[in-house]
Amino acid sequence: MRKDIIKNKIKEVYDSLELIEINMPADFEKFQDLGIIKDGIYKRLEYVIENLMDVFYIIGSDINIGTPYDDSDMLEKLGSAGIITGECCKIMKNLKGFRNILVHRYSRIDDFMSFTFIKENIKDFNYVIECIDNIMEKH
Repeated sequence: MRKDIIKNKIKEVYDSLELIEINMPADFEKFQDLGIIKDGIYKRLEYVIENLMDVFYIIGSDINIGTPYDDSDMLEKLGSAGIITGECCKIMKNLKGFRNILVHRYSRIDDFMSFTFIKENIKDFNYVIECIDNIMEKH
C-alpha cells in the first residue's frame, strides 16, 4: 500500500482542518459576515473531502477491489470488502454530498445550512482519518 502518499494526503487534510477551525466563528452571524474567509473555508472543506476520496481510491487500487463507477461505488466496494465500516461509508457519502453542494451550487450556497453542517460534522473528519489509519495498520 502506498502509505507515504496516504500519510501526505492526511497531513494536508489536518492542515486544512486546522485552518478551518482557526477561522470558523462560534456563531452564524459572524460566519455570514466573513466574506472571502468564508469562501476559503468552503474551498478548504472541498479540498479536505477530495483528499479523503483520493485516499480511498488509492486504498481501493492497492487492495485491488475492482474499478468503481463513481465515488459512491468506491465507498460501497470498500465497505462490501470489509475494508471500511458501514459508518465510515455513510459519513463519507454525507461529506461527499456536501462537497457536491459546494462545487455545483457555489454561488447559491445556503450559508446557514453550511454553517450548521460544518459545526455538526467537523468531528466526522477525525473518524474517517481513524478508519484510514486502521486500514494502513492492517495492510
